[in-house]
Amino acid sequence: MDSDTFIFCLEAVPNTEITTTTEVIKNLEQLAFEQGITSIYKTCDTIEGLEESLNALLYDDHNFKNYEIIYLVMPGERNTICLNDYYYSLEEIAELFEGKMKGKILHFANAKVLDLSPEEAQYFLDITGARAVSGYGAPSNTLTSCAIDKAFFSLFEEQDNVVDIVTELHEKHFALCQLLDFRLYY
Repeated sequence: MDSDTFIFCLEAVPNTEITTTTEVIKNLEQLAFEQGITSIYKTCDTIEGLEESLNALLYDDHNFKNYEIIYLVMPGERNTICLNDYYYSLEEIAELFEGKMKGKILHFANAKVLDLSPEEAQYFLDITGARAVSGYGAPSNTLTSCAIDKAFFSLFEEQDNVVDIVTELHEKHFALCQLLDFRLYY
């Protein structure tokens, strides 16, 4: 990533009216301070909030083309996300993002398992226009993916080929990639 490329992070929280400093915020601040990687952080507690935040980014932020990574920190099961005790399938999320993610990488933190079949992955990529979708296959209630997410994002500083980035991520952080079962669909 160059200095005018950003990460857009959307984190699910129980209530957007209550402001808390999460581990995700701390890691994004650390990325900005140590490596100059700029990010925008928003919270949502409903599917409407997710859509509103995305639309604000798409239509109100003139730097949207510079956002390379859309970082989604949301709980869920297998291929769903959970907002306010409602589960939404990745197919529904793909339709929500329809055509809006052209060239972007959607990265899911390990708050949910990402386990797509080749057909599901292709559908998601085709509908959203995303360049890739990544996440983790191993559930963990005790270990967050923040450290490996930060390493993944920082590799975009050095190169642009997502396959090369993932290869390097595995070389540098093999044990953590294996433990959390890092996955990339492209």
